Amino acid sequence: MLEKLTTEARNPKSMNIDTLPVRERLLLMVEEDAGIPEAIRKEIGPIENAVNYVIQAFQRGGRLIYAGAGTSGRLGILDASECPPTFGVDPEMVRGLIAGGEKAITTAIEGAEDDAEQGAEDIASLSVGPDDVVVGIAASGRTPYVIGVLNRAKELGAKTVALSNNKDSEIGHVADVAIEVVTGPEVITGSTRLKAGTAQKLVLNMISTIAMTGIGKVYGNLMVDVQPTNEKLVKRAKHIIMEAAGVDFETAEDAYEKAGEQVKPAIVMLLLGCSFDEANARLKEAKGFIRETQR
Repeated sequence: MLEKLTTEARNPKSMNIDTLPVRERLLLMVEEDAGIPEAIRKEIGPIENAVNYVIQAFQRGGRLIYAGAGTSGRLGILDASECPPTFGVDPEMVRGLIAGGEKAITTAIEGAEDDAEQGAEDIASLSVGPDDVVVGIAASGRTPYVIGVLNRAKELGAKTVALSNNKDSEIGHVADVAIEVVTGPEVITGSTRLKAGTAQKLVLNMISTIAMTGIGKVYGNLMVDVQPTNEKLVKRAKHIIMEAAGVDFETAEDAYEKAGEQVKPAIVMLLLGCSFDEANARLKEAKGFIRETQR
């Protein structure tokens, strides 16, 4: 079975990578990585379908849940962990599961990826239901843990998405949407943390980011729900207000303070010349979309 997977094939361009000068080895990797965006472009239709599912889930109060083993699981957890500070969402809104549990984030847990029953138990433990979207991630497209996750998620009524790096993948046959980004043989045979992992990271960026734009978490290209939890982010928050409202820094800083250190209402206060209470009311009526408050 493995010999049929493009992610497991030997790359003819890197057969002698261990004999090349360091610069040539590096350039070889760059050249191989250069094909990833086009491989993703070919799957833009399924990615769009997945994003629409996620937007609908968020609108219903549902969740986006990633699940994978090894690199795939870690990438899902990485993307999930970045959503609260970037978009100001509850940590439960985007979750990541990895075969072998939390220890597997930093340490390889042998055999964990082969346990389909554990995958089914892990996703069921999150009380998954019809309002949720579950994305199973596996470079090979055949990881038993991920198959277990997706099968149980479907039984529980969730929408399911499979993200793999091989065509006609097993997880693709299970899921409602199959995203199959074929990145080909790795520079180091079978090391799918390389091109396959890079492609997965890019697709997860797309899914979470565009879904968040679909629920009003972005105004223009500004992350207006950013959580100012440190000095750098406080400065960023004030600059976001300045850019969004077209005011100087001092005016933005004043609005930030008057809005209780909240970016969105500060922007609306400046755009509409209204009070904090009215800004919040307008935002609530507009379901969080700043543009809608101006109509």
